[in-house]
Amino acid sequence: MSAAVLTPGQRAGARARTTAGTRPPVTVLLSAAVIVVVLAWSVAPGLFTGHDPSVGIPDDKFTAPAWQYWLGTDHLGRDLLTRIVHGSASSMTSALIAVAIGVVTGGALGLLGGYLGGWVDAVIGRLVEVLLAIPGFLLAVVVVTALGYDTRNAAIATGVSAVAVFARLMRSEVLRVRTSVFIEAARVNGGSAGYVLLRHVLPNALRPVLSLAILQFGIAILVIAGLAFLGYGDPPPASDWGLLVSDGREHLLHAPWLVIAPGLVIAVVVLSVSRISRWLDQGRTR
Repeated sequence: MSAAVLTPGQRAGARARTTAGTRPPVTVLLSAAVIVVVLAWSVAPGLFTGHDPSVGIPDDKFTAPAWQYWLGTDHLGRDLLTRIVHGSASSMTSALIAVAIGVVTGGALGLLGGYLGGWVDAVIGRLVEVLLAIPGFLLAVVVVTALGYDTRNAAIATGVSAVAVFARLMRSEVLRVRTSVFIEAARVNGGSAGYVLLRHVLPNALRPVLSLAILQFGIAILVIAGLAFLGYGDPPPASDWGLLVSDGREHLLHAPWLVIAPGLVIAVVVLSVSRISRWLDQGRTR
């Protein structure tokens, strides 16, 4: 049978479809731009605002969003945009700490349980089931209450609540990878259990975990903001995003921008992280 011959138009269409399949969609690019801007806020807030986040002008209190104050001011005359920009460092750093705890601790548990099996897997499995039985936010509240009311402790609590999710995913990936032909070949060639685990199993099981880590980063921002909203984070005059929403709710009727602005920032950042994670996951399964 002779091979089908494509016309120039068909070849151009095939190239276009291939390029479209590898090029990030516009929504992903916009989401990445949002994350870059927020990270820039965290690293160099002084480049985006010249106001002091904890000092206000009493005569300018409850100023509506305008040219002078883009997002308005609060009850002490403090620029809300400045407080959001400076609060991004705490929010983003805390989320990174939470994700790191979840990935390292949960990944290690899942890696050992999936590869060693036997009683090790049984013990780790029971621990994961206990953690999964407790709602994540409730577990975070319990942990931060035991450690003390602080944003870093809230990050640790959020990371502990995510350990079970990463452990379960890593275990399932290790069970899939460890029966592969190249793993058996590595064992036959004399590779030790530790060498095979770290050199072959871990790299091949890690990609889905990293995709989940990006998604969990957005969830961690949301959980930490919720803890700060309930008063489990740093006390005022800190400017954590959740604390800004909590402070603004007292003035919701006559100054709604105090709740709407930080709430929108939290929503946009979390949705942007979720969009990037979903795109990466689609690329992995394609």
